This record gives sequence, C-alpha cells and structure tokens, in this order.
Amino acid sequence: MRIRAATPADLPLLQDIERAAGAPFRTLGMTEIADDEPPALELLERFRKAGHAWVAEGDETEGDGAEGEEAEGGGDAGRPVAYLVGEPVDGAFHIEQVSVHPDAAHRGVGRTLIAYAADHARDQGLTGLTLTTFTEVPWNAPYYERIGFRALTEPELTPGLRKIRATEAEHGLDR
Repeated sequence: MRIRAATPADLPLLQDIERAAGAPFRTLGMTEIADDEPPALELLERFRKAGHAWVAEGDETEGDGAEGEEAEGGGDAGRPVAYLVGEPVDGAFHIEQVSVHPDAAHRGVGRTLIAYAADHARDQGLTGLTLTTFTEVPWNAPYYERIGFRALTEPELTPGLRKIRATEAEHGLDR
C-alpha cells in the first residue's frame, strides 16, 4: 500500500469510495447516511489544494479480483482504495473524513492513513488529531478508541470543534 497526495483525477474516485463505504450503514438502519451524497468535488479540491487530501493506493493483492479489474491492468494497483481529508482546527488536525472502500477493509488501510495524517500534523506543529464519529456504530467509535482516540468531555471541546458539531447537528449527523 502506498499513501500519496490526492490528484485532481482522483477526486471522482474518492466520491465512489465514499458511496461504497456508506453502504454498510444501511444494515444498521442508517439509510440517511448510506444514501448521503459524498463530498462535492469542489470541497475535495479545496482539501487537495491545501495539501490535506491523501489516498491509499491498492496493490495487486487487493480488490475482489473481478474480471473487469484484471482486464484493466491488475486489480487495484495504483488506484485509490481509501482517502482522508482534513484541516487544522484550533491547533490540531481535524480529520473531516476517512473512508475505506469495503473491498479494502480490515487491512489496516484506514489506520495507515490516520498515521500519515498524524505525521503531517506533527510536521506542521499541530498538537494532535481530532475527528467526529458515530458512537453507536460498532465499527466507528470502538475502532478509533483502539488506535488511540478518546471522547472529549464537553469542557474539552474547542470553539472550532463546537462549530463542527453544530454544523453536523444541522445536517442530522450529531447523534
């Protein structure tokens, strides 16, 4: 697996990854999340131009080995299978979105992208990483806790994080 900066040509593929990554939410009855549109190309481009959009490329062993993939040149080699976008918020790097295509799940791809973002944050003099997630989704909050995140208490929320949570609540995402 290789992590690299997203390119303009990658952006529509990131939307495809987001759609596929949303599908499992349907099994939890969260159809509004499963059916939610991915980030707009303009927003993804804003993260990319700021240097805050990275992709994980697949390798020959990833993917489902479908006939069409083989005909196109060997599985997912060089093709994004996951992405992470974010931005500095109140002295930390806030992960706005990290999504892994289900075909590449359970291989450490998300963890590798998060570690890459942590290195980037450290290099930029930022104090840590933040993100928001659905706490009741079995593969979200417990996963993030296993890799070192913790829930912040209300007094620990910075003004920027409060604003992010308020915006998410307006969109029905703060459950």
